[in-house]
Amino acid sequence: MVVAALLSLLLVWLFIRASKAQGWGQPVRKDGPQTHLIKEGTPTAGGVPFVLALALVFFPLYFTGHAGGPRELLIMLTALGMGLIGGIDDFLKVRSRMKGSGKKELIAREKMPLQLLVGLLFGWFAAPLAAHELVPGFGQIGDTILLTLVMIGSVNAFNFTDGLDGLLGGVAIIVLLPLLALSPVSALLVAVILGFLWFNAHPAKVFMGDMGSHAIGAIAAGAYVLYADVWLLPLAAIIPVVAVLSVVIQVVSFRTRKKRVFKMSPIQHHFELSGWPETHVTLRFWVVTAVATAAVWWILGGRP
Repeated sequence: MVVAALLSLLLVWLFIRASKAQGWGQPVRKDGPQTHLIKEGTPTAGGVPFVLALALVFFPLYFTGHAGGPRELLIMLTALGMGLIGGIDDFLKVRSRMKGSGKKELIAREKMPLQLLVGLLFGWFAAPLAAHELVPGFGQIGDTILLTLVMIGSVNAFNFTDGLDGLLGGVAIIVLLPLLALSPVSALLVAVILGFLWFNAHPAKVFMGDMGSHAIGAIAAGAYVLYADVWLLPLAAIIPVVAVLSVVIQVVSFRTRKKRVFKMSPIQHHFELSGWPETHVTLRFWVVTAVATAAVWWILGGRP
């Protein structure tokens, strides 16, 4: 974990230098919190170097027998698959900003089939390896469908949680704490996120982007399915769940009633526009996650 954290720190630092030299900056929504306007031009896609650091440390350990068995490989490959989808999105955003034209990002109908493919592969191989029974009577096909939905839901929920300095990184670390002794991939992810957070702490010198958030969501889902209990994931990841629900509620309300429920979604931006400083939103969301994860830890302690 120390090696992974230091490697992540180095790669993220190099990435920031390269990003500034090339002008790979993040545009900021003008209708969002006004305090975000100073973030215009901050390097984005910072998840690329820490996911690279994760892979560079994991695979040598795995192939020398020091990083677990098939479960860990499945989690890692799924994270890389989902991360690649997010990476394509990051690449399109950066290229569009540099050129001033071209495709700006993957839209939902392009991204969803790719996530579905990776999710199905995960679900099929994970169902027989799940730590606890999923739904009695479902069988392999039913369990595969369930785990596919869990994987896709987790990836998008963690993706929607991004947007404030340090928010997603801190939430992800807390969510994964109960599984550090069980899942080497989870432990290494926590380490590389720590290296990333050195630069992502407020005021952020780099933003995570979709590759990082997609990989985090995939590892969180995979680890809870294979080492804990799939039904505990929504409790530990209560903030990502609320974030994605706020987006769904906002979209449905606006399309059906032409009214917005929140000042802005995901919900972290609603609190910002309600007057909470960005650092307060981040810290309070960490606290909520810590309480929820503590409850998960307590539940897991009472199970065989």
